[in-house]
Parts: sequence; C-alpha cells; structure tokens
Amino acid sequence: MRVSEPLPPEVARALPGTGDLMAMVGTSWWKCAHAARGGNWELAAYFARRVRGIQRRLAIVRPKYAEDVARFEAERIAPVLTAAEHKDLAAFERAFREATDEANALHEKWGKAYIRWVLPEDPPSDLDLGPR
Repeated sequence: MRVSEPLPPEVARALPGTGDLMAMVGTSWWKCAHAARGGNWELAAYFARRVRGIQRRLAIVRPKYAEDVARFEAERIAPVLTAAEHKDLAAFERAFREATDEANALHEKWGKAYIRWVLPEDPPSDLDLGPR
C-alpha cells in the first residue's frame, strides 16, 4: 500500500486524525477478541476486517505509517482472520496476543511508548457475543 503524494491540506483536515482512527481500532480490537471468546466467529472476523480497514485509512492519512500498516496486515491481521475462519480459539488467542504485542512495539517505534494497549477483561455489553 503506497501513497504517492500527500493529500491536499483541505482533504487532510476533513479526515479523522491518527488518534481518532486508533480509538476506533482499539474498540474494534476489543470486540474482536471477546466475540471470538464468546464463539461468535463471524463477528470476530468482522471486527478484525474492520481493524484492517481503519488501519488502511491511517496509511492514507499518515503515509509515514504505510509500510508498517501493510506489514502488520499481512503478518498479524491475516492470522487472526485465519483462526476466526477455522473457529480455532487457541490459534486465535495466539495470533491476537502476537498482534497486540506487535502493535505495542510499533507504538514504541513511533515514539508513542506511553500508548500500551491491553485487552479489557470485561466484554463489551452492547453486542451479543455468543455463538450464532
């Protein structure tokens, strides 16, 4: 994924910022994990794809992250999606943990070590996370 030139300033100002996008990623990532743990594999895969899509927007808004986003998608999101597709909780937990660790390492790489994401213990209450 490459962005060849910067966005025009008026377009960039209209788009959500990095913090807004990453807040959406965090919410989706949280729901992804708890959906898988609840046995709602379709919902878990939906939220993993949502994380992928939001991060792709991040690569457009902040091109300096594009290479890391593409690598993260291929190396970390893909295994989460594969585990969800196979309804394999052990593989999901491993892939999810590795992706979370990598995300935190990327925060450090980009000078944001103060951002350390952890999975909230309690599941979100706004969705039915049980099996379908």
